[in-house]
Amino acid sequence: MSVLEGLEPKKVFAYFEEISRIPHGSGNTKAISDYLKGFAAERGLKVRQEACGNIIIYKEATKGYEASPAVCLQGHMDMVCEKASDSRHDFKNDPLPIAVMDDEVFSRSTTLGADDGIALAMTMAILDSDEYEHPPIEAVFTVDEEIGMEGAKQLDYSALSSRRVINLDSEDEGIFFISCAGGLRGNINLDVSYKRHKGIEYDIVISGLKGGHSGEMIDKYNANAIVIMGRLLRFIQSRMKLRIIELSGGLMDNAIPREAACHIHVSKENATIFDDTVAEFEQIIKNEYRANEDNLMIYCENLGETEKQVLRSESTKKLIYLLRAVPDGVIKMCRTKGQERLPETSLNFGIMRLDDDRFTLEASLRSSISTEKYALSDKLRLIAEAVGADYSEKGDYPAWEYNDDSELLPILTRIYEEQYGSSPVVRGIHAGLECGVIYHALKPADIVSFGPTIKGAHTPKETISIESVQRTFRLLTSFLKELK
Repeated sequence: MSVLEGLEPKKVFAYFEEISRIPHGSGNTKAISDYLKGFAAERGLKVRQEACGNIIIYKEATKGYEASPAVCLQGHMDMVCEKASDSRHDFKNDPLPIAVMDDEVFSRSTTLGADDGIALAMTMAILDSDEYEHPPIEAVFTVDEEIGMEGAKQLDYSALSSRRVINLDSEDEGIFFISCAGGLRGNINLDVSYKRHKGIEYDIVISGLKGGHSGEMIDKYNANAIVIMGRLLRFIQSRMKLRIIELSGGLMDNAIPREAACHIHVSKENATIFDDTVAEFEQIIKNEYRANEDNLMIYCENLGETEKQVLRSESTKKLIYLLRAVPDGVIKMCRTKGQERLPETSLNFGIMRLDDDRFTLEASLRSSISTEKYALSDKLRLIAEAVGADYSEKGDYPAWEYNDDSELLPILTRIYEEQYGSSPVVRGIHAGLECGVIYHALKPADIVSFGPTIKGAHTPKETISIESVQRTFRLLTSFLKELK
């Protein structure tokens, strides 16, 4: 039974629901790639499927647009897979449990994948219709955008004739993005060793945080559970000796982590004051984040005396040093006129993992200035080397630079003003968009990015506005009609 049946535009929401039934998390995009290839083949559209899974679908111009330059409609197939702690959803096999309430489509206890499934659905609706007027279309659907723009990097750009690109991976209706930050992923790996130890075991969980997209939400200063856990461990360490048994936090490097957990040993004599120590820290951190984290909670449970493998003292010391020494959040705000409220450089530690022989921290670094991005990465390298840890970079992608001579932007702005009766906001975005990779590959390229309102992207609270999709789809089809 269809959940979204009856919603307008019918084809957009029908395809969005079909997409939601196909597992398509980052790194697991073969099924969605094959689905898109089959979609094109069934409609007699020329289609190209690349080895990595990227899809390019070509549609001829409608009557009167045959001589017009081609336009590229672009979005990505993969989604961030986040779920509530009590969810049993299997992202590799289960369809998303989507639902509707009032003006919003959401998924019960998981991310919705509107980022960027709605781009696929809107483009597919245009490809599957003779209703809309448009130039030749090259629809580009890339894989693994969320883990370093891998699909955009591997795309064969010689298969494209278009130099006019409409990216549909934006999440705020009424905002047109005309530049974006570049980024990379930085990983710190510290070799650790264990020994057998007997002590009073405590289970500590930091939860209730808002999280969010590490690019778009980084300037909201939402709490990072990994950073808070580092502070808590250091706070405890300053009062008493502790032994770490287990430690984890976060799921994706590009999502601000909402939870972190650890198991530690303390001595019997310190157990009497341990609860008070954690409670004291909880009040400190709640006060610091009182403006924007009203559900922050630190759960602490005494599990009694146990004998477990614990980190040796030297490993513990180095681990806590890393958690406290690494920078986090907004590093610098933009100084360009008109963009003063936009972060220029930032860092988010999104994954913390302690294995049998290694402690790992994974970070997402972003900057609209490449030299600042690499300088920040070098700082992480030096911090890692200070304790004998290894540091590596991957997923490097460039920034998308503002184009003063854009022909697309004035047309899109005019159509928006006619449709909405107001002017759009035109600005850059601190999040990474594939536009940066595409811009450098297709130079010269004229690119704009817009989309419907998506709230809570990269979190289980992700929603998309139905009415916003309706207006945005109308804007998109009107825009294509004007691109002769």
